[in-house]
Amino acid sequence: MSIVVGFVPTKEGRAAIARAAEECRLRRVPMVIVNSARGGRDTTAYGADSPAEVELAQLVEQLKADGIDVSMRALVRGMEPAEDLIAVAEELKADFIVIGLRRRTPVGKLILGSNAQRILLDAPCAVLAVKAD
Repeated sequence: MSIVVGFVPTKEGRAAIARAAEECRLRRVPMVIVNSARGGRDTTAYGADSPAEVELAQLVEQLKADGIDVSMRALVRGMEPAEDLIAVAEELKADFIVIGLRRRTPVGKLILGSNAQRILLDAPCAVLAVKAD
């Protein structure tokens, strides 16, 4: 079993990683970080030296130094982040998924959709949603 956590380079993404690390320590299970980018025609994948990739690499190294068994999946395959998180959780038979939440207006939810809502409703396991400080 494992804990799957979605990462974006925001305070909510960092809060999700921190909470997932706590749960991994408590449960003694590995963490799988999913970094999902659209890719394809509409968006190009950011390079390995982008600020987001550098931050994620530093987070992974810090987690390993703290004794957490962590791996990362950088997915660029044209899917929504929710689809990628759900697919990885299903594949790994994850204990649960950890996601960061931010406040959105009702119109923002309607126009842009909500990855968090999709994960909460469609995940094959429990979902822990955390807020940033």
